[in-house]
Amino acid sequence: MFFLWPEYLWLLLALPLLPAAYLWLLSRRRKEAVRYSSLGVVRAAAAGRSWRRHVPPVLLLLACSVLLLATARPVARVPLPWARTTIMMAIDVSLSMRVNDVKPTRMVAAQEAAKLFLKDLPRDIEVGLVTFAGSSQVAQSATLERGSLVTAIDNLQMQRGTAIGNAIVVCLSELFPDHGIDVGDMTFGSSRKPQARSLDDKDKKQPKQFTPVKPGSHTSAAIILLSDGRRTTGVDTLEAAKMAADRGIRIHVVGLGTLGGDAVMPEGMSIYLQLDEPTLREVARMTGGEYHHAGTAEKLRSVYETLGSQVQVQSRETEVTALLALASALLALAAAGFSLVWFGRFG
Repeated sequence: MFFLWPEYLWLLLALPLLPAAYLWLLSRRRKEAVRYSSLGVVRAAAAGRSWRRHVPPVLLLLACSVLLLATARPVARVPLPWARTTIMMAIDVSLSMRVNDVKPTRMVAAQEAAKLFLKDLPRDIEVGLVTFAGSSQVAQSATLERGSLVTAIDNLQMQRGTAIGNAIVVCLSELFPDHGIDVGDMTFGSSRKPQARSLDDKDKKQPKQFTPVKPGSHTSAAIILLSDGRRTTGVDTLEAAKMAADRGIRIHVVGLGTLGGDAVMPEGMSIYLQLDEPTLREVARMTGGEYHHAGTAEKLRSVYETLGSQVQVQSRETEVTALLALASALLALAAAGFSLVWFGRFG
């Protein structure tokens, strides 16, 4: 714990004056009590020595202590959901997601698991959705609005190809909009013809120079990547993972479907499908994330539930002034309440 205004801690030195003043008032009251001839008054004064007599002043002293501590604006590390936490979900929408080895199909199972994940996730965590096949696009920018995310998940459209690296890069461009990350430049590089460039290219942000950090050290953002195949086009998968690792972003990877080769499409056509598990495991390892293979719909749902529990609570340095002020007010109210109930008056 530290204090934003530590100079106000000097006020705590005045606290001993309060119990000293209280003891002085008690001694003065006893001296005045002996001047009266009425035994009833003397008994009343003697009753003041009861332990209950001291409870309200002690509570009031504690209230003053906590309030003075709050004045210095303490900051502590508190484990709680953080409103700035952002999760980018990247879901494979290649044609192979129509395969029904995961019931009813891989795509439907992934959609249902993703919606269950959103349901269990704290409401103050932003979630964005990126879809990828031969190209990648932002289906829904990071938002707290769960309804928009569910609509985007329900409206996924499948395409040809699998650009896993592109999906990671697009997620990073959403998480770091000021870094000038451009998946088009990474995909085509200098081979892009000048005449094919957009008129808005001159307004693009230049790549930002940054110092690489420890993988997994960025605690307020993460990427969840779901794929059932291997990269067929676009940015190299491990190159994109290196970009995420240098920025401290964890990538939790869910490998879906068969580890073998052949699978049957709904139309009865057999196609060659093989999950590139070694590369996906390496993506998770490089970035400090975790890899899970989900061969069934039930397993896929449990994986998403596990990921939710991993990213939903973070330890943050949080100012606790308001909490201390509330505690001080409750102590003062308790002191007044006990005094009123036991002695019929305040103070």
